[in-house]
Amino acid sequence: MILRHVTIDCAEPFALATFWSEVTGWPVSDEDEPGDSEVLVEAPSPVPGMLFIRVPEGKTVKNRIHFDWMPTQRTRDEEVERVVALGAKLYEDHRVADGRGWVTLLDPEGNEFCIERSEAERASHD
Repeated sequence: MILRHVTIDCAEPFALATFWSEVTGWPVSDEDEPGDSEVLVEAPSPVPGMLFIRVPEGKTVKNRIHFDWMPTQRTRDEEVERVVALGAKLYEDHRVADGRGWVTLLDPEGNEFCIERSEAERASHD
């Protein structure tokens, strides 16, 4: 069995997919456009894509599942700044004085996700 997509319920699929496309650098499917009820962000194989589907109800509680991202080209703190500039909001800051920890952010529709330290940061502290 192969995990094909991670599906995210949302109010505005194209707008949220565009945000996540900018965050990840993965493209929105050429088949999708504003107003579509389902929009796919295509991840590089073998990573599953992110499928955004319009639902009528809004988010009301904390996510039961969320993404933990590890930057590959920036530090954790640089990545947090970049993603906040794209429209994310700081939710919980779990960074500690010795450089460890993570940051929990909210995407434009309030879904939680975390940014952890990069491999280089982990190697220099572990």
